[in-house]
Amino acid sequence: MKNVLVYSLALVIATAPLLIIPACSKSSDSSSDLVGNWVYFGDFDGNARSEAVAFTIKDTVFVGTGLTSSKRLADFWKYSNSDKFWTQIADFGGGVRSQAVAFSVNNKGYVGTGLDVSQNYTNDIWEFDPAANKWTQKDDFDGTPRRDAVAFVANGNAYIATGYDDNYLKDVWQYNAGTDSWSQKPAIAGSKRAEATVFTINDKVYLFSGNNNGSAINDLQVFDAGSQTWTSLRKLTNISDESYDDKYTSIIRYNAVAFTIDGKAYVTSGENGSMNSRTWEYNPGDDTWVEKTAFSGTARTGAIGFTLQNRGFIMSGRSGTNPFDNMYEFQPNAEDNTDDNQ
Repeated sequence: MKNVLVYSLALVIATAPLLIIPACSKSSDSSSDLVGNWVYFGDFDGNARSEAVAFTIKDTVFVGTGLTSSKRLADFWKYSNSDKFWTQIADFGGGVRSQAVAFSVNNKGYVGTGLDVSQNYTNDIWEFDPAANKWTQKDDFDGTPRRDAVAFVANGNAYIATGYDDNYLKDVWQYNAGTDSWSQKPAIAGSKRAEATVFTINDKVYLFSGNNNGSAINDLQVFDAGSQTWTSLRKLTNISDESYDDKYTSIIRYNAVAFTIDGKAYVTSGENGSMNSRTWEYNPGDDTWVEKTAFSGTARTGAIGFTLQNRGFIMSGRSGTNPFDNMYEFQPNAEDNTDDNQ
């Protein structure tokens, strides 16, 4: 699931001059025998943007904040598969923001950290009540103000981890929504990082790759909330003598998106020296990856990814200074149909 004038890159990087990278469509490395179909799903009603946030409550996704080509945003929108249209809701209570994090607990949404209108790191946390259409400020995040962190929920508690505060970070903090309080937990395994990607399968949280000093990190970690432990899984490149990873040539990246369908995760978009449209499916049962059809939209970074009712979506993001407002659904077991790609 992420993301420049001069951009401080995201949903999850060090401040660096923008790389102007030519836009491209489906990766030239895509093979016609790869499985999976990308379906153009229409345009987001708000401004095109990158480095936004999203959280889901029941069958509805809530999307907001982020960067246009010239400014940060505070607007928020919601969409459900049943309504099939976007509705603007109350603006984010913390003001304009980019490279923040978001999560949902107990049918409430939460947004915090990131960069404000003056590009200062922030640590404020705001709760959104969809029934009242209202934002309420909660207890500040106890870690350092930061951008490009990750957030996830496990066993009813939320967590914020990693990010950048002029230093790459690996700390982990737990939020108890019932008591509105924070407590520090064991740090992730491996390197410090920003712009990592997280996904959850069967109550286990997986932390994927990320950026440390401009390099994509070659790891996948799993978090067990019961024991509060992080375990490193197999590396994301071909480093073994076994055959399972022989084709692992394009998995690692940062500022990517992920979503889950039928107990498997799908990682796409992001960057690693250049934009990466290659799409990979992760099977937690045997800790292996299979390449799927590359993302069919323009290659991008700083997008958002989410799952609604077991359906996976990607939207927004940017290529160079050009932000996007389009949305795509991925059908992992369908044959690629270019008529669906727009």
